[in-house]
Amino acid sequence: MRALRWHGPRDLRLEEVPEPPPPAPGEALVEVSYCGVCGTDLHEYTDGPHMIRPGPHPLTGQRPPFALGHEISGTVRALGSPVPGVEVGDRVAVDPCWRCGECRWCLRGEYHICPKGGSVGLASAGGLAELVLVPAAGLVRLPDGLPDDLAALAEPLSVGLHAVRRGGVGAGDDVLVLGAGPIGVAAILAARSAGAARVFVSEPSAERRERVADLVTEAYDPKGADVRREVFLRTGRVGPDVVIEATGVPELAVEAVSTARRGGRIVLAGIGDRPATLDLTALTFYERSLVGSLGYNHDVARVVALLAEGVLDPARMITGRLPLEAGPELFADLAAARGGHLKVLLTPREN
Repeated sequence: MRALRWHGPRDLRLEEVPEPPPPAPGEALVEVSYCGVCGTDLHEYTDGPHMIRPGPHPLTGQRPPFALGHEISGTVRALGSPVPGVEVGDRVAVDPCWRCGECRWCLRGEYHICPKGGSVGLASAGGLAELVLVPAAGLVRLPDGLPDDLAALAEPLSVGLHAVRRGGVGAGDDVLVLGAGPIGVAAILAARSAGAARVFVSEPSAERRERVADLVTEAYDPKGADVRREVFLRTGRVGPDVVIEATGVPELAVEAVSTARRGGRIVLAGIGDRPATLDLTALTFYERSLVGSLGYNHDVARVVALLAEGVLDPARMITGRLPLEAGPELFADLAAARGGHLKVLLTPREN
């Protein structure tokens, strides 16, 4: 079968590789319909490894080279053991978190922070291939009428929904999202679905601001506006109830803390690679709450339900649907910030 495999920084190859073995208990074999390209994939491509381990992963035993990709929709081709509510032949979205199932966190349902855990495409061969082995516990059956391309967005949308849930966003809240990339847009959509009264976004790209203009109360260019002051004034000189940092830029994490209202909440959903220097009094004196948000925790099923109900409409996120063969050129373009893409889906299906 064909697979787009990561060999190292700037070394991504479309190769013919053996099909995965039959799934073991707790695993499922999925024929991939679409797989989205994530910012994490791009970071591994440009200057990894970051989340990919050079040696064998402690849970999966796999090591690179292997295919990237964890934003997966497809059809179940084999099950290593029965999965409640899912049968061979069902269309599914995938929660790609490998988990041990035995540790304190897994037993509490917090599988996404399992100490041994990892993700398909980072700890094992991923979805930028024709077939992929995934955790059977992560299968979410798709309802009729939900197309495969939108279902591939369930994973990134789940990151945004999890951040909104971590921030306790509720009806009537004012929310500021820093960054209108895929996770920022997902957070905007999730905040709206949670009943936020006003949603503001700070984003330096004019193209991205335009893309979300009809979803937000105001989209600010941080290069030309004092976003903290503007949102403070727009909220009656109070400030936003929740600030979601969706870029991973350390300086923006610090800005997020100082921007939230007194008693407000700050959610760090972006994954950065540099430390931040934070004045702790900005939390203590104003009793702000700061939380991290990693991935998702049973949120893929929640997102699939919201998509099926029409509560979430993420179609604007998709800026390209390309064949798997276009992968190497696409990654080079994304690394060079060419193409103006938000979310690109790759498909191994023959046209």
